[in-house]
Amino acid sequence: MLDTLIATARADLLPHLLALSVAYVLVLPIGWDREKEDRSAGLRTFPLVAIACCGFVQAAEMKYGAHPDAMGKIVEGLITGIGFIGGGAILKQGASVRGTATAASLWATGAIGTAVGLGAYGVAMLVAVFTVITLKWLTPLKEEAREQGAAEPGDGGEAQR
Repeated sequence: MLDTLIATARADLLPHLLALSVAYVLVLPIGWDREKEDRSAGLRTFPLVAIACCGFVQAAEMKYGAHPDAMGKIVEGLITGIGFIGGGAILKQGASVRGTATAASLWATGAIGTAVGLGAYGVAMLVAVFTVITLKWLTPLKEEAREQGAAEPGDGGEAQR
């Protein structure tokens, strides 16, 4: 009896372990980037967000099965919750606002975990790739645009509208 219980638990855990591991690994480059940039959320936060979203979806799927209304409510709650967490990363400092890229990255990380939890691995991989590309490759462009904006005469360092 105990052997059967252990075998069943192992069989049930393996798909969840795989999905949680995929969610975890997909967001590590995002967390690493935020950590290197010394942002408010980093290497620990991003994987936790991804596996939490994945775990919520998988647990709900076990409970509610293929009921689209129930799963829709779970995903809606995740979207709202991650938005709330991301809102905490946004800080207003004088006339500038900081943390919006970290907040958006957290939201994307929630989408990655949710997609993995739903079995949409392709979507999860694409969101991860586009998030990393955006953080890595567009940051130098943003800095260049900021430098050019600061060089504009008479605008106080901000681009004219």
